[in-house]
Amino acid sequence: MRNIGIITKRNNQRALEIGIKLCGWLKERKLYGLCEKELATPLGLPSQTKTEISEQADLIVILGGDGTLLSIARHIKRSDLPVLGVNLGGLGFLTAITLDELFKVMTEVLAGNFSLSPRMILNVTLYRKDQPLSSHNVLNDVVINKGAMARIIDLRTVIDGKLVNTFKADGLIFSTPTGSTGYSLSAGGPIVYPTLNSITIAPICPHTLSNRPLIVPPEVTIETTLTSTDSDDVFLTLDGQAGFPLQPLDKVTITRADHDIKLVTSPSKPYFEVLRNKLKWGERYQNSLQ
Repeated sequence: MRNIGIITKRNNQRALEIGIKLCGWLKERKLYGLCEKELATPLGLPSQTKTEISEQADLIVILGGDGTLLSIARHIKRSDLPVLGVNLGGLGFLTAITLDELFKVMTEVLAGNFSLSPRMILNVTLYRKDQPLSSHNVLNDVVINKGAMARIIDLRTVIDGKLVNTFKADGLIFSTPTGSTGYSLSAGGPIVYPTLNSITIAPICPHTLSNRPLIVPPEVTIETTLTSTDSDDVFLTLDGQAGFPLQPLDKVTITRADHDIKLVTSPSKPYFEVLRNKLKWGERYQNSLQ
């Protein structure tokens, strides 16, 4: 590894200071840091975009939280790029490595002593009048939902050309296993082990209570059409970060992307420990013993 991409949380002085320290640490080892403008300017390095960093880096280090990692994930188009997430606040599902572990883990990673957790990616394409408007990759989820004052919407959903249902709901969530602990979980979806390959379809506040979350294999093609002709204020949201307003009869197609993302695993925090800590499993039982 020679080129190390460093992505810092935007407008966060602490992340910036750690990024500067990390770049100095890398320079001492004759390694080169690839940075966006906010970090590159004080270091006197050339500024690069997230796309450029993801194309040139041998490793990407995230200094922030899960949202910061999601911000770079959709730019990554390679399955051979390790991503190391360092959480600067509370424990994250994706950024499970703590700041105290950073340089110790970096030393091990540069020596080749690390494990990777492959995470499937979804490709999402928005069509209007059968013409593609935009196409993006997501690591967590694809959400179609109505605004606060809009009516219940109708979403005709087809898998591999076969009708599943026309969901009458506030919206639908299409989640990867990585995203199963996000919005999908709040909508009653299952927790899916992150290295499994599947897609969860979870209705948001369905009009019919028998509409339950559905897990489908990753090889399928999902097509969802907004069939409500009087619906305003409906949005397509990708990983909670990029949004697009939808018009009646717009179609969203979801497939598995042709690459995965490889996350460097924490040597000290197995996945189930992260779940216990984040979801407070066992806390009530432990408190009852005090």
